[in-house]
Amino acid sequence: MKESLETLLITGEDIQSIVRSVGLDNIMDELIEGTYDALINYDNQESIMPVRSGFNYSKPSEGLVEWMPIRSISKDEILIKIVGYHPRNPDQYSLPTIISSVSRYDTRTGHLKALLDGVLPTSLRTGAIAAVASKLFGYAKSESLGLIGCGAQAITQLHAISRVYDISKVYYCDSDPQTEESFVDRCQMLNLNCQFISSDIDTIIRESDIVSTATSIGIGEGPLYDNLVPREWLHINAIGSDFPGKFEVPLSHLKQSYVCPDWITQAKIEGECQQLSDEYIGEDLTDCLKKANELSHLRDNFTVFDSTGLALQDLVVSDILLKYAKSMHLGRYVKLENTSLDEKNPYSFLTQTAKVEK
Repeated sequence: MKESLETLLITGEDIQSIVRSVGLDNIMDELIEGTYDALINYDNQESIMPVRSGFNYSKPSEGLVEWMPIRSISKDEILIKIVGYHPRNPDQYSLPTIISSVSRYDTRTGHLKALLDGVLPTSLRTGAIAAVASKLFGYAKSESLGLIGCGAQAITQLHAISRVYDISKVYYCDSDPQTEESFVDRCQMLNLNCQFISSDIDTIIRESDIVSTATSIGIGEGPLYDNLVPREWLHINAIGSDFPGKFEVPLSHLKQSYVCPDWITQAKIEGECQQLSDEYIGEDLTDCLKKANELSHLRDNFTVFDSTGLALQDLVVSDILLKYAKSMHLGRYVKLENTSLDEKNPYSFLTQTAKVEK
């Protein structure tokens, strides 16, 4: 029996419809829980996740296009996310810094089962994993969040972390005055009961219980600060380091902290961990979550979560979105791949056409 080769296309508008219907908080809560479950139950025999690869370039503008794969044995699927990172997009083209798509393939046949927008899902899942890390390492009574960089990622960082802590104060800054000035308005849909305080980096590091750094600082231009005295329990989610030679957190701070990468191999190439020798790098987030009780003392000390992004996160968020898309009858099935009555003859469609014309 010939397999059906229909591909489900889920557009950005479809995902927006899902969020409107299910509710932004409900989606984020489900994603935080799903991300935690996927990480703590991660088995590298069940989920095969190669290091991402791609192209970094400086012309026509600084950027990269990378592919992030994961194979799920139990699902008989391979997911590949293609992500483009171009920090000049907002200024030059009025486009998001990160543009991406997610493909899911049937490992029995190689058939492309689904193709989804990856722009909003990437922002959502990056916020969710920061919330997971913040809940593990953050000071138990954290009330203040600092945001260095007020672009798209900052909004989902604030949203996700506010789902696991009762945040009463948000300190924020951005190198671009317009981006900083518009930040509070862009957060209105979160309906948070907290005080927003426009600050400088010095104040953010000194006054915040948790800080998320999500900047477009250039290669070789880091760190964002140095010689500042944070609260003794400060936890940092370092989001913005995603190039070799690009980092946000100073080496002096990293060496005083327990540094937890999402994935050591990748973080040493393009995360904050590229600054460190192995002796200063802690265990991966998956292992830390499994040892949460043993590491509980770290909640009163300096910690840094080095977030470079995992295809496992994309598997979790796309599972959730596909579930809702199917139940809400969203998306469109298309026959994208070429098939014919004779699978051994790629030209057989010509014979079929000739018979129809007769």
